[in-house]
Amino acid sequence: MIEIDIPGKGVYRFEHLVLDLNGTISLDGAVIEGVPKRLESLRRLVDIVIITADTQGKAKELGQDLRVEIHILHPGDEQEQKLRLVRQLGRDSTVSMGNGANDVSMLKESILGICIIGPEGASSEAIACCDLVIVDINAALDLLLKSHRLIATLRR
Repeated sequence: MIEIDIPGKGVYRFEHLVLDLNGTISLDGAVIEGVPKRLESLRRLVDIVIITADTQGKAKELGQDLRVEIHILHPGDEQEQKLRLVRQLGRDSTVSMGNGANDVSMLKESILGICIIGPEGASSEAIACCDLVIVDINAALDLLLKSHRLIATLRR
């Protein structure tokens, strides 16, 4: 678990990390450099779930390589499926990271929603509904590994 006291907001306890795959931690079917190392460190602190429609057809392989749980979505209502996963894990203990319009509900529902504006960009809806916007997935993962960095951005 990761625990951080944000002045004016209270104590956050992160137990789960939900990551969108395509456009967030991978590009064109390959995991972005630096992500595996950070996920290895984070696995000791939180349960990690990668959620994807598996557009590139490589999700199971990537999950095995990264040694994390992969949750493959059924075609249609992807946004609702992502929302249900966050609710199942527990919104008060889940951090979500994504970039797409179908990530909006999970970003809103999570105790901390982080929109990643990577090489594929990010939907304006995802940017508008999250708690933080970051242009690099590795910097976003580092926020959890060095959680004191969240204080300056989130304090009230």
